[in-house]
Amino acid sequence: MLKIKNLSTNYQVRKLTTSDVNRAFELVQSNPTYFAYCPPQATRHSILEDMKVVPANKSLDDKYYLGFFDDTKLIAILDLIMGYPDDESAWIGFFMVDATSQGKGIGSDIINDISDGIKVAGFKRIELAYAKGNSQSERFLLKNGFIKDGREVAVPGYTVVVMEKKL
Repeated sequence: MLKIKNLSTNYQVRKLTTSDVNRAFELVQSNPTYFAYCPPQATRHSILEDMKVVPANKSLDDKYYLGFFDDTKLIAILDLIMGYPDDESAWIGFFMVDATSQGKGIGSDIINDISDGIKVAGFKRIELAYAKGNSQSERFLLKNGFIKDGREVAVPGYTVVVMEKKL
């Protein structure tokens, strides 16, 4: 079982709710490069939809749409699906650090902490995908122990490169 409070040693972590949509929208607006590679641009409505969308055969019990807070400031968002795409994996559908908090090791700290928390919960790997051509995302993920698994998947408007990190 995933224990949310154990997913960060430096920040408060909690599930985001509809009351957090404006803060989440401000955070994603701070990262225009992401949406240049991964359209369309986020809206408040799309964030609310992302909070509740799950893959086939998964339920909201498996989904953790999390906010990482430094005091009251939302500094990162993580969308995590446990037991997907298989029972031994966790899938990061979205991870973004506020632009004003980037370049300080915060994203790497969060990835390391969630990796530890996911491992303690009994999972063996984390999988995710980034938009092909987004060298900033690619460098960050490679630096944090993710490797390309050879799959590239065309989605409407772009192609994603699938990566994994063994725990």
